[in-house]
Amino acid sequence: MSTKRPLDDGDASVAKKLKSDATPTNGSKSGTPLNTADIIAQKRAEIAAKLAAMKQGSSVAAPRVSSPAVPAASSPAPSTPTPTPTPTAGRAEHSPSPGLDPDLARRVAEAKRRVAEAQSKLAVKDNPYMSLPAKKGRPLPEPAQQGAGLKMAAHPLLLDTAPSAPQSKKDRYKPMQPKFATIKANIRNAPTPPPAPTPVTAAVETSSNPYAAASAAKDSVFEGAPRERTGRNFRFNQKGKYIALANQMRQDAQLEELKQRIAESARKAGLDGEFETLEKNIRREAPPEVEWWDAALLPNKRYDDLAGGLERLNIRNESSPITIYVQHPIPIPAPGDKNKGVLKPLKLTKKEQKKMRKQRRQAELQDKRDRIRMGLIPPDPPKVRLANLMKVLTSDAVQDPTKVEARVRREVAIRKHQHEKMNSERKLTDEQRREKMESKKMEEEKKGLWAAVFRVKTLADPSHRFKVRKNAEQMSLTGVCIFHPSFSMVYVEGAAKFVRNYKRLMLHRIQWTVPARLREDGSDEEGKGEGGKAETPAQEEQVSLEDNTCELVWEGQIRDRVFSNFKPKSCPTDSAAKEALGSKLASYWDQTKNYRPPEDDILSGL
Repeated sequence: MSTKRPLDDGDASVAKKLKSDATPTNGSKSGTPLNTADIIAQKRAEIAAKLAAMKQGSSVAAPRVSSPAVPAASSPAPSTPTPTPTPTAGRAEHSPSPGLDPDLARRVAEAKRRVAEAQSKLAVKDNPYMSLPAKKGRPLPEPAQQGAGLKMAAHPLLLDTAPSAPQSKKDRYKPMQPKFATIKANIRNAPTPPPAPTPVTAAVETSSNPYAAASAAKDSVFEGAPRERTGRNFRFNQKGKYIALANQMRQDAQLEELKQRIAESARKAGLDGEFETLEKNIRREAPPEVEWWDAALLPNKRYDDLAGGLERLNIRNESSPITIYVQHPIPIPAPGDKNKGVLKPLKLTKKEQKKMRKQRRQAELQDKRDRIRMGLIPPDPPKVRLANLMKVLTSDAVQDPTKVEARVRREVAIRKHQHEKMNSERKLTDEQRREKMESKKMEEEKKGLWAAVFRVKTLADPSHRFKVRKNAEQMSLTGVCIFHPSFSMVYVEGAAKFVRNYKRLMLHRIQWTVPARLREDGSDEEGKGEGGKAETPAQEEQVSLEDNTCELVWEGQIRDRVFSNFKPKSCPTDSAAKEALGSKLASYWDQTKNYRPPEDDILSGL
């Protein structure tokens, strides 16, 4: 049985044709048939309405991407007048009209797509910001409409409403690259940029090369950006992997065991000597003709060049690796070297000193005798004295004893005069002695400066004041001695050796409880006070010295001297005392005033 529909007869087809012709295209219920001219005019109106709708649609999509190359005014106007769109034409823009040919609709859609692509290419070519390839999930840029004022098109990136992909840490710290050079030198040297690829080409390359996008993103990552931590995935081993490794290890063990058995059997058979001979025949590699550190100094790179002398070597010429520009710093002695003690010679006893002197004089006399015997120097004349006169001048003394005695006395006087003259020449003058002492003091000061602070209960006795001042001057110590109604303070500074001697003077040598003894004329033992003027007990207040003491408050090393000489000063108040000490030493006055001996602290603790 056939399933095909039978063909309609001619009457039925004619009836259908008449029915379709009787029905108007615009959907009206009018039953009046249209002639051929009316149908053609109606079709032309529909086509003109569709072209107007197409132009209106392209103008709506234009603001997405600016296209200065295709202005709106340059679009060609249709040759036929554009009629007012009817409701029928408006509906034909969105849904195909029942009377429109499907082939014509497909051609219209294809024309729309080509116009949009052409406009997008022109926008990408004229706008450098649109040269980047389209990202995944983002539509291609569309041409924007040119305008001015309030009709100016917005930036393409502002019109992009598509959701952007989540930004990673690498993209977050990625620096912005400049689009053009700002310096004239860079503008001249900048290479001509290649033409930007179209989005379609970039999409094709990305699809053909799956590693292109990853490599480009990797190259553009900022070096200082932190790396993203990615979790490790599971890595499954293939079946039989460790079984194969175990079999390989077993084979290696069996091969090693076989080698050991062969070596043991060869040793038992007496063939081990052949292996030893083979090992002896193996020689090390011969040394090179020239070492690498000597190659730069030899012209021919051989040690035979040494036979020509240093003049032919590459040492004293311009191409030599050895130059004269070598810095030799001047050695500077360490700061602690000046404080090193000099080793003094061993001190001998009186008996040892005499023995050494005797041996030295014997050696000098023997040397002089040897020179006389060799005739290098004349012998000394006989040393005649009154005691050995008759023994030395036997015959002459008998003939004229008075003349001989006068000559002997004259020779003795000459020898004495020469001896005294030599001593006087060897003796230092007062000026030289002072210079020698000053030089020794300067040498001691170079080793370092020290300072000491003493607290004396009372300095009313003139002899005590004289000893404090005079010893400080003799030892080249500078400082100040302050007289206060409550106590007296002594501050000295100078070489460490002299400060140590002055400390012994203040703490041990001076008897602070013993007053000065009166002389026969009624004056003090010292006779002079601090100003060099004669003072009598009547001029000084009589103060008891029974409990007078001197204590060391502080001592230590300092950098520079504060005073230029040692001067005593009377200060009735604390402010005057601090002013006399100066701003640097004002704290010593408070420390001296509040000082308490260690034994008092021990007793107070009990």
